[in-house]
Amino acid sequence: MAELDKRTSIDLARQNSRAHPSIRHGIPLHSFYDPSLDPERASSSETVVEDGSGVIHVEFELNDSRDPMSFSKTRKWVITSTAVGFTFLATFNLSSFAIGMQSMETELGLSPTGGALGIAVYAWAFGFAPLLLAPLSEEFGRSALYWVSCFFFAVFYIPVALAQNLETILVARVVQGIAGSTGSSLVGGTISDIWSTHERGLPMSLFALASIVGSAVGATFMAWVDMDPRLGWRWIQWINGAMTIVLLPLMFVVMKETRASVILTRMASKLRKETGKEYRSKAEQSRPPMLELIRLSVSRPFVMLFTEPVVALYSLWVGFAWGLLYGILDAIPYIFRTLYGFNTGQVGLAYLSIAVGGFLGFFGTFYQDRLFSRNFARLGPEARLYSACAGGILFPIGCYIFAWTSYPTIHWIAPSIGVTILVTGIFFICLCVFNYLADCYSIYSSSALAAQSFSRNMFGGAFPLFITPMYKTLNPRWAAFTFGMLGTVMAVIPFVLFRFGPQIRARSKFAKSLAELEK
Repeated sequence: MAELDKRTSIDLARQNSRAHPSIRHGIPLHSFYDPSLDPERASSSETVVEDGSGVIHVEFELNDSRDPMSFSKTRKWVITSTAVGFTFLATFNLSSFAIGMQSMETELGLSPTGGALGIAVYAWAFGFAPLLLAPLSEEFGRSALYWVSCFFFAVFYIPVALAQNLETILVARVVQGIAGSTGSSLVGGTISDIWSTHERGLPMSLFALASIVGSAVGATFMAWVDMDPRLGWRWIQWINGAMTIVLLPLMFVVMKETRASVILTRMASKLRKETGKEYRSKAEQSRPPMLELIRLSVSRPFVMLFTEPVVALYSLWVGFAWGLLYGILDAIPYIFRTLYGFNTGQVGLAYLSIAVGGFLGFFGTFYQDRLFSRNFARLGPEARLYSACAGGILFPIGCYIFAWTSYPTIHWIAPSIGVTILVTGIFFICLCVFNYLADCYSIYSSSALAAQSFSRNMFGGAFPLFITPMYKTLNPRWAAFTFGMLGTVMAVIPFVLFRFGPQIRARSKFAKSLAELEK
């Protein structure tokens, strides 16, 4: 496995390489990893020899307009906005489904657990699907995956809207979860395709913001739809589907291919057909077979999850935080209806506290970026952890405020403030995970991020199944206090990594493999 990982690391570095001549003869004999370069754009150095093979390598020229890194700023922002729009709709789906659960359960005769399964299977599909879809994006490109995913995401609102039983809803939700996962798992890769490391802070922050704010806006808007007896939960699905259909043609127009290795492979294929000569991209020669790619895509994240302390600790932490966010989506209706007598529309407004927390986290990342720039030379990747340390403190504080202000005699704004602080902490935690793992594991970052994504969505699917019964059994105060205590224990994770991160990574077999590539 170690030898295979090493070989694949070199393969990935070659796939993302950039050389200036547009066409070069010969076969590469070796490549190296330069940590001073953008991790996702690891360069390669080749000894070019004429060995009679006839292979002609196709590569981008300097400032080649076909190179996604050379796209204009306007085009980059249009692509980023469209991709982030898909992220927004994927999370909008989640909370809008949650806000209509009560009326759905009443009409179809479902238990609260049955309704919560609609959230759970959607989240679990989010966790599993990228492990299989990632190799497809390497083989067929990102654009095709966006188009197909957006189409199925839109179409499968129809069976949910027409469903007469839970089974139909769950099957459709699984398909939607698989399709919607592209709006989560692929967007980060698209941003990496077109933005260099020093430019990536704002696009990644917008991606994280859409992941959280979409859930708040979905519930706020759709609560008033569900409240209208002429509309209800079925019209929530129809409106969601219509919004996705509006995005679909934009996907076809805007989301052209951004994965460099796929573009080069297509260029080589076109030249082979036109000239009959053996034009090849380096990705074609170095990429493992599809079955091997799928095996690596599925297995390596789990290897890292259980053998890499940094990945394991962060995956546990972000999984718990994301699970609680999903739990809040399910618990807010119970809390504000039971304690404060809110109607459905007013409950929807309570979700705005999530949006406020997301925006506070978003604006806080600008200060984190300044700290990173100032301290990276001294601290390395650990300079990403300032906001994570703040998030570790804010997360349990928000839980405690929510817990001990959830009384009918205390104004509803108090627990809303607790949710805002809690979500601000979650935003810091999640955004830090993306950047820190990418910096630590460079060419292995896709697997590290897949591991945390799997953990995050497994927790996210599980929490709605038990959080409302937990609130009913323990009462809101003790349930939220329990989460706060667990959050307090986990708050030590970023501080430990801030102090001992380099020593922990030094014992990693993946870090050793990267060190060998650097040599």
